[in-house]
Amino acid sequence: MLLALRRFSLAAVRRRWVASPLLSQRFTPWACALILAMGLFAMPQESLANLPPGDAVTNSRALLRYALPIDSPEMRKVQKEIEDISYDLRGSKRWNSIKRHAKQAEKNLTLRGDKVLAAVPEANLSQVEGLVGELKAGLVSLSEAADAQDKTAIWDSRRRLLAQVGEVEELMVGDFPFEVPEEYSNLPQLKGRATVLLTTSQGDVTLVADGYNAPVTAGNFVDLVQRGFYNGLPFTRADESYVLQAGEPEGSADGFIDPKTKQQRNIPFEVRVEGETLPEYGNTLEDLGLFNSLPVLPFSAYGTVGMARPNEDVNAGSSQFFFFLFEPEMTPAGLNLIDGRYAAFGYVIDGENVLKEMIAGDKIVSAKVIDGAENLVKAS
Repeated sequence: MLLALRRFSLAAVRRRWVASPLLSQRFTPWACALILAMGLFAMPQESLANLPPGDAVTNSRALLRYALPIDSPEMRKVQKEIEDISYDLRGSKRWNSIKRHAKQAEKNLTLRGDKVLAAVPEANLSQVEGLVGELKAGLVSLSEAADAQDKTAIWDSRRRLLAQVGEVEELMVGDFPFEVPEEYSNLPQLKGRATVLLTTSQGDVTLVADGYNAPVTAGNFVDLVQRGFYNGLPFTRADESYVLQAGEPEGSADGFIDPKTKQQRNIPFEVRVEGETLPEYGNTLEDLGLFNSLPVLPFSAYGTVGMARPNEDVNAGSSQFFFFLFEPEMTPAGLNLIDGRYAAFGYVIDGENVLKEMIAGDKIVSAKVIDGAENLVKAS
């Protein structure tokens, strides 16, 4: 049945260099739904019981906030109260519920503000104190907008408040939270985050590479950006509502050839699971039997940035990457078709509409790091 539904990309089959076995196929929406339903039907009941409740987070900025390595349940509660306002606005515009969210967030900051501040490195304390004061004032304004049933003002207030929450949470991060295994010290690593601006033939795309959760994969990408590797390269795959792929160099090589070693630089498969300090290296979650484990960086936002690799070797990614053009209605929370099988390392935060216009042959005119370049650690 599965073979009857799939349609192969001849170019991908020829080069055998695709983002994934799933990404070597093109499914229609109804086919994806059918395959997913078949998979759910075949899953044991205990596996279904372990799926997370509710909707998947599909906003890239929210995913980046949740992926920050902080230990502050109090700040997370404030964040969730503000994030959840979107459901009230998109539904029946439940003004009282919006006001309750705002008041609960303000109450958490007022009653537990000392615990919030206790989680902040001393060097950042005064800055966070100012931001907490701004958050409290903003939450009061949000509550007033709910009283006035002003939807536009609520959206604007929510956006500003979440940006401030993100600032606070970033300032809570101290030293890099773990040591990357020594065996990967010969590869560049991103010890934090970096923002990259891709200027394409269709417009600008801005993405954040997340080294907190994928330091080797993100470090490889940011290093190549700084080398100018991607400048002028075309998008080689552009499947509508599916995947947009780039990074294949001219010539016979599939990836980046290190000028020092004269060999292709390959990077290991890397994915960090929720609740774990270190990423898993070298094996997919499926290979490890972690079927119910959720990656900290899921493929659940439009424009999730992932690492392409050959089908036959999970540890042979090099320079090719892809934007996953996610359709959330086809995948329930916690059950994305490629989560844990492929390495996500960032999210598009601006320019999603540009991705929708891309076709094969469009080019990356230039790529440059516009923030966070200091977080890149060169290979030893």
